[in-house]
Amino acid sequence: MNDAANTPATTTGTPRPAHPAASGPPDPARPAASGPPSATADPAHPAPSDVPDTTAVSPRPTCSGVPTVDLGPWLSGDRDARAALARTVDDALRTAGFLLVTGHGVDPELRRRLRDAARAFFLLPAAVKQPYAARVGGRGWLGPGAEANGYAEGTETPPDLKESLTFATHEPFEDPETNARWYAPNVWPAEAPELRALCEEYLAQMARLENLLLELLGRALGLEPDFFTRHMDHPTYGFNINWYPGTEVVGEARPGQFRIGPHTDFGTVTILDRQAGKGGLQVFTDTDGWRDAPFDPAALTINIGDLMARWTGDRWRSGRHRVLPPPADAPAEELISLVYFGECTPGTLVESVPAPVGRVVYAPVDSHTYLREKLDSITVG
Repeated sequence: MNDAANTPATTTGTPRPAHPAASGPPDPARPAASGPPSATADPAHPAPSDVPDTTAVSPRPTCSGVPTVDLGPWLSGDRDARAALARTVDDALRTAGFLLVTGHGVDPELRRRLRDAARAFFLLPAAVKQPYAARVGGRGWLGPGAEANGYAEGTETPPDLKESLTFATHEPFEDPETNARWYAPNVWPAEAPELRALCEEYLAQMARLENLLLELLGRALGLEPDFFTRHMDHPTYGFNINWYPGTEVVGEARPGQFRIGPHTDFGTVTILDRQAGKGGLQVFTDTDGWRDAPFDPAALTINIGDLMARWTGDRWRSGRHRVLPPPADAPAEELISLVYFGECTPGTLVESVPAPVGRVVYAPVDSHTYLREKLDSITVG
């Protein structure tokens, strides 16, 4: 799910030549719910409602280490209920690095409208989208071939089969050097006039939820509730809207090619609003290997990134995941994900929590030096 959008850039790079294949495409796909609602009528890109309904129960097992937790007890429950919730979160992040949350308060209608507005942009001809092109870490449109998340693991996979709209912090920094590295105005396509207001409303809800989650994570470690939130006064958050079209747009997947290749996220906490699909999210654990992530349409999917794993001294694992390629038995499947990448205020020094909470002591790192190296590693071209 990575594709963090945190630094200014304006043009896409030239895609690299084809790379040696990584591991081949995964096991047979599962039936799925249809994609997002239609925003425009386009015979070449049928609305998801026009795609045959394939909502049968998945024949593939889901990851056993990803629980669904209700945030209600954290907001209004008693001491025992909050303690039980914190234990569940700690166990999940030690096992898979993932969990699903309900009771989050994020407006489902806002999520639907945001998908509709983004889809209207993605369906435009490439020539219309090109003026908004950006590199990984920039603001704007990441077109086909811009990114290969498998590079972060040292695997030279073919480019990811997706397009993205990327946004980041909307407030400049006082320090000129920090501002030059981590701020640029967000790019709002004129062809999608509703997108800006919807994104800004959604990001306000994400900021609220991120602070709630980080407070919960501090307590799950037995630390003070502001252990993480005090480093989030002016974060360089990233926000991606990822479009996963069908094979009529991206073509047949090459060996080792995914909608998003296997990787871990780079920062603190990722908040994902996703759709179920045959070519959807999979999570890796040592116990199960690759398994479909469990899905609940009312829930948001949460995972922690490399920086948070390092911060906890590897008590928690950075959740390894991938998004499968378009399935052969549903080639027109189309999915849209809303992905919020939580980050720190620039200059945050990340030091591993010591034992007995932490398991490994890493050398302290500047959060944004660390993040920049990670972002550079997945750029194609």
